[in-house]
Amino acid sequence: MKVLDLACAHGHVFEGWFASEDDYLAQRERGLLECPVCGVKDVEKRLTAPRLNLGKGQPPAGPDAAQTTPPSQGPLEAMQAAFLQALQHMVARTEDVGERFADEARRIHHGEAPVRGIRGRASVQEAAELVEEGIDIVPLPDLPLLKKTLQ
Repeated sequence: MKVLDLACAHGHVFEGWFASEDDYLAQRERGLLECPVCGVKDVEKRLTAPRLNLGKGQPPAGPDAAQTTPPSQGPLEAMQAAFLQALQHMVARTEDVGERFADEARRIHHGEAPVRGIRGRASVQEAAELVEEGIDIVPLPDLPLLKKTLQ
């Protein structure tokens, strides 16, 4: 098993597991690799420190050897994880109204529809009009992975 650090063209860093280097190259050439954050297929291998099993066959160093803790995430990975978790939390607690976002936001604002959290798509023009009308909105990325279940 070969574990590689990968990054997409937008700088999202993630890990990929492959049977071999050839397997990685074959999947890349066939366009099967995809960033789990933004869905971009332009994925490159990053420098990875090799894992060396120098202690193979040696007894554990001490009583704490079995209680090792995994390395902590770097700041970039931790921020990405927190951002994704916040987005998933928001997606789980809002109704997707799709292309009707601007109309539904106005209906809620004017008391014509029940107050609730909504999400959807609006053009730049529609978003600007909502803000001018005093309707608070928050633009969020439309990430493909928000529609999937994370493992």
